[in-house]
Amino acid sequence: MAESITVIQTNWQLDEELIKSVRMPVFVQEQQVPYEIDFDNNDALAVHWLAYGKKNVPVGTARLLKDGHFGRMAVIKMYRSQGIGRSIIQAAMDHAGSVGMESIYLNSQLQAKSFYEGLGFQEYGDVFFEANIAHISMIKKLQLI
Repeated sequence: MAESITVIQTNWQLDEELIKSVRMPVFVQEQQVPYEIDFDNNDALAVHWLAYGKKNVPVGTARLLKDGHFGRMAVIKMYRSQGIGRSIIQAAMDHAGSVGMESIYLNSQLQAKSFYEGLGFQEYGDVFFEANIAHISMIKKLQLI
């Protein structure tokens, strides 16, 4: 890792603006996902994570819903390929296992499929499009803590 990263668990009510400071440039600007698709009512109900880099600036985020749906993982472009996404999803998997979830699932963009496979996720179903981006559903059984 190029720099020291800290991942914290948070929620929408506490850190909405910081979460948006990562998701807006990644999803809305870079990937052209409409704001109303990226930000939904699930944000207020989910457990969120924020990854902080130097100077305590948020560089990554993701969320986990109560049904085990992991998503909205975003890492600011200049911070990618440094293990930040891996640290975020590991924190989410640890949390999910600690609260008794047997598995977590996600909808991976096709370009990120190998990343999730490397973490033990298996694909299922057919490729589908969300916000004009090809996705595949993936799942991983968890070790209960």
